[in-house]
Amino acid sequence: QVQLVETGGGSVQPGGSLQLSCTASGVTFSNYCMGWFRQAPGKEREGVAVFQKNMQTHVYDRLKGRFTISRDNSKSTLYLDMTKLTPEDTAMYYCAALSWCGHYSTWLEYVKFWGQGTQVTVSS
Repeated sequence: QVQLVETGGGSVQPGGSLQLSCTASGVTFSNYCMGWFRQAPGKEREGVAVFQKNMQTHVYDRLKGRFTISRDNSKSTLYLDMTKLTPEDTAMYYCAALSWCGHYSTWLEYVKFWGQGTQVTVSS
């Protein structure tokens, strides 16, 4: 079975940092574009960042400069480094494997596998 397992979530104060990790199994990791998505209560799921098979990265415009995505194909692991966190970053963060990573508006429709999510809570 395909599994994407996220770790690293938790509670942090505004201005703090966290690193999320996603380890894949049952799938050829290097054959997929990998991405991070998030969903806050009452909000739609949105794309955060993707890391393409050609090693190019794309981060949602409003998160550029604070969030960085990386991957280690030898470990089948995807990372998301988050800095200068604010309460509006509070959400469930999901790892995903995509068959294609094009325009930001299409990321969701190309997701083939989802992780279970890891909660990030930013508060005082």
